Amino acid sequence: MRVLLAALLFACGCAQAQTATCHLDYGGEIRRIAARPTDKPYAVPTVQVGSFFLFRLVFEKDTAIKTYVYADRDNAAPAPLHQGSFPWPPRNGGAYGFTGLHFVYEPLRDGELKYWCELS
Repeated sequence: MRVLLAALLFACGCAQAQTATCHLDYGGEIRRIAARPTDKPYAVPTVQVGSFFLFRLVFEKDTAIKTYVYADRDNAAPAPLHQGSFPWPPRNGGAYGFTGLHFVYEPLRDGELKYWCELS
């Protein structure tokens, strides 16, 4: 019976782990960052976005999905600029997924980072 249930889940795709994907737009450069569920959220690294921002997407297993944006400062530790926390399970809410569209600005320059995330 368990084998049959596992086969049915695999066939419908229900057994596959979900992925959180964030769509980033910085200076006209579009990129996607994806994350799978993890039990070790503090081990998730940041990703460089342009010359100023660091972006971190953490998919805490069965808890929340969190986004972090940091300023990558010269000769100093990264400074947090923005943090989003979205409880599990998230609800995709239209054109901009479960997060809505976020804007983060460079404090010293005129750059703008836009992002939104969806669950797939």
